[in-house]
Amino acid sequence: MRRLFFLCLALAIAGATTPAFQARAQGPLRIVIDEGVIEPLPFALPEFVAETPAAAQYARQISQVIAADLAGTGLFREIPQEAFIARVTSFSSPVQYADWKAINAQALITGAVALSGDRLTVKFRLFDVFSEAPLGDGLQFGGSTAAWRRLAHKVADQVYGRITGEGGYFDSRVVFVAETGPKNARAKRLAIMDYDGANVQYLTDSASLVLAPRVSPTGDRVIYTSYETGFPRIFLLDMARLTRRALDDQPGTMSFSPRFAPNGQTVVFSLSQGGNTDLYTLDLASGRRERLSSSPSIETAPSYSPDGRQIVFESDRSGTQQLYVMPASGGAPKRISYGQGRYGTPVWSPRGDLIAFTKQNNGRFHIGVMRTDGSEERLLTASFLDEGPTWAPNGRVIMFTRETAGAGGAPALFSVDITGRNLRRVPLQGAASDPAWSPLLP
Repeated sequence: MRRLFFLCLALAIAGATTPAFQARAQGPLRIVIDEGVIEPLPFALPEFVAETPAAAQYARQISQVIAADLAGTGLFREIPQEAFIARVTSFSSPVQYADWKAINAQALITGAVALSGDRLTVKFRLFDVFSEAPLGDGLQFGGSTAAWRRLAHKVADQVYGRITGEGGYFDSRVVFVAETGPKNARAKRLAIMDYDGANVQYLTDSASLVLAPRVSPTGDRVIYTSYETGFPRIFLLDMARLTRRALDDQPGTMSFSPRFAPNGQTVVFSLSQGGNTDLYTLDLASGRRERLSSSPSIETAPSYSPDGRQIVFESDRSGTQQLYVMPASGGAPKRISYGQGRYGTPVWSPRGDLIAFTKQNNGRFHIGVMRTDGSEERLLTASFLDEGPTWAPNGRVIMFTRETAGAGGAPALFSVDITGRNLRRVPLQGAASDPAWSPLLP
């Protein structure tokens, strides 16, 4: 256990305030992240055993997705199958720890898949190779064959959580704006995908411009801005039924930049009327609207804290675009951004400890994070145009839009962890922008 302890210590991530890794003499290893990543943890994942003949293809695909989920975090490194000495032919076979130690595997994941009709059963076990002990109990998941990727993500979330001590984020989805056509005349429609870019489905057509989708806390609704009336208006979309309705459709106004409150029943948004743009809330059940700000400046891009008590937003009240925090019921805002350049699109972390933002300075765009009081600002990216961060459900990874320069430039989705490491492009066909990460699926 001592060797795994020190190798896992290398996985710690900068900026967290939780205690260091701890290992108990009796019981499973408990890992908590608190320092910078040095070396990814090597893991072995033999192809899951097919317990019924028709399950072979699913066993292979599920194993591949689990390995890709873990390796994609930058915290884990998969040991290639050709390096294996041992072979796993039965889920119940005892682990030959010496064979896995010989190839320097720190963690071993074994599993099996069975198929009955259109129902899959996936079970797995996780082992600490050097302590020669399981990390937690074996688990079993069931679902339809159509949901095989979800079953793989669920296994990966469990493995990730047991080794890092944090919640996973693989069994989640991302709503985004899919774009087609030339740069000066792009057609845009809402789409949804698995967190890793798979299973893209379209939620709207491209008849009108759509922007800034946001997913509800329950993951079943999307709120977004549409220009189908010729002016920006907020719409609420039920993702299961694909039905939608306009919200707060008041003559002579423009509404945009909406976001759900943590209770899922209230929406905060910007409303422009008579040349002034302020923040409002709307109760979705009653339609009652309340004004939160009253200023000649432009207030927009609001985002609630996870406890629903505060709102962070951007405003030009100081003369430049900066970030402010105020009580969720309104009141005097406090400025929290004081670095060089302009700040926008703030989003509160689901953990409550950080605020992500877009920053523009000296002709470059950045995705950054800061503490909720504005301290400890860190810029994670830099490019011609990076904007619009959204948080993974566990508050460890940020997805955003990156657009390339020039007449042929196009937006794409990227992700990065909160240390600025592991910058990755989301593999999608075609241009994409405005990602909005869902919570973990039920």
